[in-house]
Amino acid sequence: MASTPDNLLKTPLNDLHVSLGARMVPFAGYSMPVQYPMGLMAEHHHTRSAAGLFDVSHMGQLRLVGADAAAALESLLPVDVIDLPVGKQRYGLLLNDAGGIIDDLMFFKREADIFVIVNGACKVGDIAHIQARIGQRCQVIPMPERALLALQGPQAVTALSRLAPGVEKLVFMTGGYFTVQAGSERIDVFLTRSGYTGEDGFEISVHEAQAEALAKTLLAQPEVKPIGLGARNSLRLEAGLPLYGNDIDNGTTPVEAGLNWAMQKVRRAGGARAGGFPGAAKILAQLAGGVDAPARKRVGLLALERVPVREHTELQDLNGQRIGEVTSGLLGPTIDKPVAMGYVAAEYATLGSKVNAIVRGKPVPMEVVAMPFVPTRYYRG
Repeated sequence: MASTPDNLLKTPLNDLHVSLGARMVPFAGYSMPVQYPMGLMAEHHHTRSAAGLFDVSHMGQLRLVGADAAAALESLLPVDVIDLPVGKQRYGLLLNDAGGIIDDLMFFKREADIFVIVNGACKVGDIAHIQARIGQRCQVIPMPERALLALQGPQAVTALSRLAPGVEKLVFMTGGYFTVQAGSERIDVFLTRSGYTGEDGFEISVHEAQAEALAKTLLAQPEVKPIGLGARNSLRLEAGLPLYGNDIDNGTTPVEAGLNWAMQKVRRAGGARAGGFPGAAKILAQLAGGVDAPARKRVGLLALERVPVREHTELQDLNGQRIGEVTSGLLGPTIDKPVAMGYVAAEYATLGSKVNAIVRGKPVPMEVVAMPFVPTRYYRG
């Protein structure tokens, strides 16, 4: 049986992970399961074919309350918060004054508040930043008492709708309040039909006191197996989704990161509420292109030899000149090929460009390809 590393925070599911034989590792200041006895590859494939349950309780949850909450949050993000309808969720980017990404996050507009989920490693700084910038305009209420579970995979809806009828009516990036029947216990949750694997699925916010009962009930469903951080990483990479701290950070702008799609027209030049967010002058200039276009771009990379290419691997042009670096990379279990993402000089970001990754001193040929590497299967109705 695995033991828990000392001097780390524990999620409400820590004891359950240990009882299931998980290998626990430090992650974002928490003791987290990297894999279970089934192993990373089997966990990855199970999530792609059935349903996997992830503990993501290390992530930060908070509420923004008040009549000015939407406009206040919009002042921190280059995205449309004000016009997002109640009942819908959107991806957002918290920026510093230089246009760098402090964190990427999800926010959901509810009747009484805006519900926000931020990354675990960033949550203390994020909440402090949000409080300092907009705490006079709305209430910023952290929710440390809430756990977060992600149920992901094509059979996630089958498993969850058995316990919470009505969830099957949701579409991607919508959500609501539901009651899950866990034996004789009724568990109230707030959930969204979303996730970070590229698969259909749900993220479920639940009070910490009921998290273990909920997890055990979900794991009792025939479609569901526990999945660790290892497979979560391989799944999100195949889906072309950036990981904060690897693929995006506070020195990366959204345009460099290829996240233009996350910035709606209303916030761009010519839009009704253009600019007005940190780093707006720089980001709007980068979006306009020309001399202000960023010198580097995030790209997807497919190795042309069966050699996994890991993060921090140097990328060179065919003449041996350094042009960038890999930020995430592994052997993609679903496509059974080495895949990676990284940053290259803008002139090499065109699809089909050939570059070399330098692995143990030897060049491994790679091609710039479109992401995702595995087609996403979000349920849009």
